[in-house]
Amino acid sequence: MIEFHLDLRSGVPPYQQVVQQVRRALRLGLLEAGDQLPTVKEVVAALAINPNTVLKAYKELEHLGLAAARPGIGTFVTKSLADESLAAHGPLRQDLKRWLTKARDAGLDEESIEDLFRDVFRSSSREEVA
Repeated sequence: MIEFHLDLRSGVPPYQQVVQQVRRALRLGLLEAGDQLPTVKEVVAALAINPNTVLKAYKELEHLGLAAARPGIGTFVTKSLADESLAAHGPLRQDLKRWLTKARDAGLDEESIEDLFRDVFRSSSREEVA
């Protein structure tokens, strides 16, 4: 089952962070059609947020066609976002773990690692377009 977390510094509304995390889990194959999402009560307890925030996120997931509520039972994933590239995730994940180890060994903190990754990612995306 997915465990949500919030980044209060991100500027992204909490409900949207929950939606993004579900979408990410679906793309990575961590959630599949039929899987149950945590109950609103469980998410509220884990994140210390308003129940309406969780309800808003789950409603958004329903609107996107990614989840469906079953009254009295819970909210369930209705489709996956994973594709054929999912098989490549394992080796790529291992490469990324090795890179992260090198970055930490070089003395980079978490924020610096994220900044470096985003910078390289964005610049390589621009190079592909050019």
